[in-house]
Amino acid sequence: MKRQKRDRFERAHTQGFKAGLHGRSKDNCPYQTQDDFRSHWLGGWRDAMEARNTGLFR
Repeated sequence: MKRQKRDRFERAHTQGFKAGLHGRSKDNCPYQTQDDFRSHWLGGWRDAMEARNTGLFR
């Protein structure tokens, strides 16, 4: 049985979350020209920043 690929928006969110956890700037978003993907990436980045600020990750 084939594995289903993850949604591309979910992947963008996950990449943004990982970037945020590593302390990267939101200006490093690879989706500068693609608004839909950029908003998901930034959403993940913001979630990571919030998690870092609440002490869930260091």
